[in-house]
Amino acid sequence: MEKFNPKLHLPILVFGLAAPFVVPGLTIQVAVLWVMVLFALTWDVMGGQMGYNSLGNIFFFGAGMYICAIVQVAFITDVGAYTASNGGVKIPFTHQEYFMGLICGIIAAAVGSALIAAALGWTVFGLRGPYFAIGTLGIALAAGELMGTWEWVGGGGGISMPVYPGSADGKAYLFYFLCFAAAVATYLFCSWLYSTRFGLAINAIRDDEQKAEAMGVHTLRYKTIAWAVSAFFLGISGALFGNITGFIEPLEVAFPTVTFGIFMVAMSLLGGKGTLWGPVLGAFLFHFLKEFTWTYFLGWQWVALGVLIIVNVVFFQQGIMGWLMEKFPEKFGIVVEKKEAAE
Repeated sequence: MEKFNPKLHLPILVFGLAAPFVVPGLTIQVAVLWVMVLFALTWDVMGGQMGYNSLGNIFFFGAGMYICAIVQVAFITDVGAYTASNGGVKIPFTHQEYFMGLICGIIAAAVGSALIAAALGWTVFGLRGPYFAIGTLGIALAAGELMGTWEWVGGGGGISMPVYPGSADGKAYLFYFLCFAAAVATYLFCSWLYSTRFGLAINAIRDDEQKAEAMGVHTLRYKTIAWAVSAFFLGISGALFGNITGFIEPLEVAFPTVTFGIFMVAMSLLGGKGTLWGPVLGAFLFHFLKEFTWTYFLGWQWVALGVLIIVNVVFFQQGIMGWLMEKFPEKFGIVVEKKEAAE
């Protein structure tokens, strides 16, 4: 794992704390940036550190979103009756009701998503390589379609989230800092996790799963826990994003497989999968490029992002951090023997 001077964390921390006050008009866009950072970090737990390239991690984002919505609504009224009105009935939540429902919803989203991942892991991890990637993609696609037929949670018409009992600026600041805190917590947890025996075990699975099993590593257990960890934080991001948008639609908002589902993979690859800082760096660059093209080259944004992904995969597979570690190994605490010493 790469080593960085702790002082290098300070600019990002300052940026995260100051951004909504320096550029208040971009508060939501920067909040989404922190969601992107969380996406990239959680995908890298599986794809980078363990070598299991999941294309369906977005499933836990949507699961967390729906779980949080159900808990928030159920905190004060019947969910079925609420969704039957298709948003036509606005229930005036008090501050206490709203925030208690939000807290309970976020906790339920995190725990519920992790439990779903653990349950799925015992079956999905029977697949390996491209079969695992396709299998997880199928789960995410099927989830969106199934939620679109479940009328109790609004079906294809979606479900309106409880209205924030305050000003629009107050809501923006609240969810900005919650997204920022979630990204920081994910980073810190991953940093600790990779420094433990668990990190060594999932790296061993990535390098050679059969040898790891032969050496006594309980691979299924480690794989399931790793997926549950990813799902835990993705569930939190789904809960927060659902409240930011204010409306949940199954295909485009909760389970956006062809957008967010692909973005989390692309960001990790761009920054350098299998590293701690790579996904963070990739998320920053990818998000800024996405926002720039969406703003100034509308209609060509998908072309630009597609070219970026193709160049990354074909010519730059190690990503930015991988390239830097090869070019300047001493900066990352990597000792390289000189040719004379090796001989």
